[in-house]
Amino acid sequence: MKDIYTTLQSGYSEPIRDVLWGHIYLTSGLAALIKSEPFMRLSRIFQLGPAYVVYPGATHTRAAHSIGVYHLARRLLLNLVERGAGAWLSPAGVVSFLCAALLHDLGHFPYTHSLKELPLIRHEVLTAEIILREPIKSLVAGAGGDPALTAAIVDTGLPGGNEKEPVFYQKLLSGALDPDKLDYLNRDARYCGVPYGAQDVDFILSHLHPDSERGVVIDGRGIPSVESILFSKYLMYRAVYWHSMVRSATAMVKKALIGGLEDGVLKPEDLYGLDDAGLFGLLSDSSHPLFHLAEKVHAGRFYTVIAEFPFDETLHRSLLDIGKRSRHEAALAAELSLPGKTLGPESIIIDIPEPISFETGLFVADEGCYFSESSSVFNPKVVDNLVKSLRIIRIFVDPDHENRVKLHPKFEEILHIRKKWLNLT
Repeated sequence: MKDIYTTLQSGYSEPIRDVLWGHIYLTSGLAALIKSEPFMRLSRIFQLGPAYVVYPGATHTRAAHSIGVYHLARRLLLNLVERGAGAWLSPAGVVSFLCAALLHDLGHFPYTHSLKELPLIRHEVLTAEIILREPIKSLVAGAGGDPALTAAIVDTGLPGGNEKEPVFYQKLLSGALDPDKLDYLNRDARYCGVPYGAQDVDFILSHLHPDSERGVVIDGRGIPSVESILFSKYLMYRAVYWHSMVRSATAMVKKALIGGLEDGVLKPEDLYGLDDAGLFGLLSDSSHPLFHLAEKVHAGRFYTVIAEFPFDETLHRSLLDIGKRSRHEAALAAELSLPGKTLGPESIIIDIPEPISFETGLFVADEGCYFSESSSVFNPKVVDNLVKSLRIIRIFVDPDHENRVKLHPKFEEILHIRKKWLNLT
């Protein structure tokens, strides 16, 4: 136990001043990690991608977020060790977990989640690969951690053994009250100037208890904290993450990338290791008829919404296939064309938000059940309704053609038919 406390409390002499958490302290070994080239790339990626066009303050980076996650991970471990977690932790494991928290986004793609639906390697896998090669591998070891364990905490698909310690760390880094979520909700709300994401971190930590198999459990007094997280996440998606203008910019960049990949102008490996500027530079340097969409986004000329309606799993299932979605877009553009005024397939974009989860898997110790079965109002039906209310299909059009499209004599009829029968091929 004493060795664990020493690992978590001694040698943290390198301060970083953070807008959200104040002074954050690192050891010299951990500080070397944030000065590495792979980590510095994160300082050139906006955490919220194009959200700054709606909320001008939202220019914070994945680097700042990652440092915040590390800070909360350390605070979380200190609290859990005080409650008995030290019985199954090791000094090297503790440092490996702190490194995983700090480095968890190393492989993340630029421009928020524009690349999420593309046929690319998951960013957690890319992160683990970066951790296991130089210079990060040696830097993690130099900080006192085990690079293989750090990689396995981030990428749960890697062999991490069946020991208590690796599984415990994996569950800490990903869950309903994980340090990642506690940082991004608070940080995103602060920089966007909205009140929705603010969480009482001190209160949350005081009601978390270590469990070698479940990671953490909460007591009944912590239920409101989970409810706050769930509702805050809902509000942030509704007002910030999936704002219609943010969705427009994201969908435009995504359409350009899909077109480039499908036509062989781009290869998946071209998109790994880029920052925001690198992504737009790649699209400006390559020749493809859809790449002008990225140029429009960069210039602030976003497509506008001409229709929106709730996603229906039965009616709109084919939209989940990005190839079929492109064909639907081309067909809709043709239907909305007039003689002598043809709309190109690039003029219409159908946007459907990716699936979203509201984690309710925490165990409530004194109620003897999981959160979804507890006394909370957030039962599975309520959570399902929250998800359904967020997944809105939007049809965007090039603003150069907006008025002409809306004046089409069969505009309402065409959209009505498309709303009900988009699943037809």
